[in-house]
Formats: sequence, C-alpha cells, structure tokens
Amino acid sequence: MTGWIADRIPGQHGRIAVVTGANSGLGLVTATELARHGAHVVLAVRNTAAGEQAARRIGGDVEVRELDLVSLASVRAFAAKLAADHPVIDVLVNNAGVVLLGPRRTSADGFELQLGTNMLGHFALTGLLLANLAAAREGRVVSLSSITHKNAHLDFDDLMFERDYRAAPAYGRSKLATTIFGIELDRRLRAAGSPIVSALAHPGLTRTNLTPRAWEHRGRFGQLIAWAGLLATQPVEQGALPQLRAATEPGVRGGQFFGPSGFWETRGRVAEARLSQEAADPVVGKRLWAAAEKLTGVSYL
Repeated sequence: MTGWIADRIPGQHGRIAVVTGANSGLGLVTATELARHGAHVVLAVRNTAAGEQAARRIGGDVEVRELDLVSLASVRAFAAKLAADHPVIDVLVNNAGVVLLGPRRTSADGFELQLGTNMLGHFALTGLLLANLAAAREGRVVSLSSITHKNAHLDFDDLMFERDYRAAPAYGRSKLATTIFGIELDRRLRAAGSPIVSALAHPGLTRTNLTPRAWEHRGRFGQLIAWAGLLATQPVEQGALPQLRAATEPGVRGGQFFGPSGFWETRGRVAEARLSQEAADPVVGKRLWAAAEKLTGVSYL
C-alpha cells in the first residue's frame, strides 16, 4: 500500500506530545511513532501498570501518567500536574475511547459512559491544557473521530441516551459529538486568532482490542461475529496513520480531517475524509459546545 507512511513524520525532537489511551491499539502505535521520531511522549492512561509495560515496549523518551477520562476529578488532577510540569505542550492526541459496552453504563459524573469518555472527558482535558498548547510554536489538538459519526444524530433532549438505550447508536453519537467538538474548536480558535490547530482523524475499520472486548459479554456467538469482523479490517499500524499525519505533518490546517481513502473510508491509504452534514453544522457545534461547558464545568474560547 502506497501513500503517506510513518517514515514521513518529520523530526519531533524538543516537542512534548500527550497521547490519551496510549497503552494499547491506536494510541500505542501513535505514541511509539512519536517517540521514535524524537518527541517526549506522555502516555496518559487509566491503568498505569499497563502504561509502564507500554513504556518499556516503546522505549525512547516517554513518561506514564494516570488519566481516567470517565472522571472529571481525574481529568482535572491530571491536567493540573501536567500543566505545571510541562508549561509548553506541542501536541495533544485525544485518542482514548470506549466502544459498544452492552447495557447502559454511566461515568463517575453521571454521563453515559461512551459520551463521557470519548467526548466530554477530552473536551475538559483540552480546555484545561489550552494555555500550554498556546505556548507552543504550533500547538496542535487531534480529535479521534469514526466513520460511525456519519450515521449518527445528536438528540439534545436526551444527550445521555436515557431513553431506549442501544450501545451501537450511543457509540456513534459519542463519535459524532467528538467530531463536532474538533470542528467547533477549530472555529473558535480561528475566531480568537489562536495559533493552535485543531485537526481530526479516523482509523476506518482497524484491528484493535476494543471490538472483541465489546462483544465478550454476548457469548460465544457474539465473539465469533467480532472475530469474523476483524478479518475485514486493516492492521492497527495502518489505522493509526491518519491521526499521526494530523498530529505531525507540517502545514496541516485547522479543521482538516484525515482517514482511509478506500471503500467507504473503511481502509486504505491516508487522505482527507468527509464530514457528515450534522458534524459540519455550526449551529449544532455552538449548541453542543454550550452543553459540554455546562456538563463539565470547563469553559474556554
């Protein structure tokens, strides 16, 4: 497969990169490549033992810090310590996420778990680190979207999916919210004259540990479906390329969105991806932003 590859990442020496969910899957590949090209990488992980194991595997200039995105208290504690220790942060990759959790679950703050983890936790984290990103020569935020955002719709009367909960639509909604966040953040950064770039990426259909884990409670037949689905996916090393390009390529513009260029953006070489109409709607963006500020208590821009 030709196209943009990790070897095209320019030298990252002297740069500080923060990757959430960096102990496995897309996050591990992203952290590994950033470290391989010289960045000091902060592995922001819920399980620090797994993070330390990942750090040993990655090598290079890395550190492990505890971050549990389902808890705003954890997000605030992580951000406060990180901001004090690293006054300048060059790259924040909002990679961590949960998918298809079966019965409805809530975060420590009462949020539907997928929305709370995938979008609201990252919304708060980004806002709390914004001054550090602004201090960089070219601070960059990368938000991880999904092709599932294209078929999702936000219900502002039931953002937490308390009525008729279904795991797959809830996941799609969380990724639509994440995508809207990345685009609305770009609008606000540009309006404020900020040097920070907000870009987005999605991995298409990629082999990670999330899908089998999400189906493990559904018995042997469900697990068989999950493993069969993995046969149609691309390797995690390929799936991580869109977010690596968004995080490192010189000249990336605010609002650019990268993903696979193949069939329905499910796999293939990296290219610019397409937003859904709802994701691109500034009215929706403004409304979600207001809701996120109220829910998280974090206000910025």
